[in-house]
Amino acid sequence: MKPIRGQCACGEVAYQLERPPLYVHACHCTRCQRETGTAFALNAMIETSQLTVLRGHAQFAKLPTDSGNRHWAACCPRCHTLLWNAHGSRSPVIVYLRVGTLEAPQAWPPQAHIFVRSKLPWMVLEPAVPAFAAYYDVAGTWPADSLARYAEAKAARAAKAARP
Repeated sequence: MKPIRGQCACGEVAYQLERPPLYVHACHCTRCQRETGTAFALNAMIETSQLTVLRGHAQFAKLPTDSGNRHWAACCPRCHTLLWNAHGSRSPVIVYLRVGTLEAPQAWPPQAHIFVRSKLPWMVLEPAVPAFAAYYDVAGTWPADSLARYAEAKAARAAKAARP
C-alpha cells in the first residue's frame, strides 16, 4: 500500500499513514464544532503505530470535551492547524486524525455520523450513512479487519508497557 500523506496548512508539520484509517466518522458534538469552526469534524481513526511524522513536531494542548473530560490536540506550532486529537493520553493506541489535513481528503468520506443530537439543524445528512445520537458501539460498527487491527494495537501497547 502506498502511504497516505498529509500536513498542516503551512507545511511545517507533515506526516504519513502507513495503512488506511481504521474508520472515518463525522463528529457533530459541540466541541468539534468549536474546534473546527464549522459544522463537524471529520476524523479518521488510525493506530499511533501507523502514523509517522515526516517533518516538524506537533505542539499539544489539552482541550475540554462535551463529556467534561479532556483530550490532547496536536497542532502545528506555527500555523496552529489541528492535525489530530487523542483521548486519554498523548500516547494513545489510536488518534482521531483530521481528514482535511490529508493530501486527498476526498478519498475518506464518513462511514458514520456521531453526536447528531447536537448536529446543526441546517446540516442535511445522507440517509445511506449511519447516524448515531451519541457515540456508536465500535464492535458492532467497525469492519472486522479494523477491529482486528485495533485489538493488535492494544495488545502491542500492553506488551510494550509490561516490558521491564
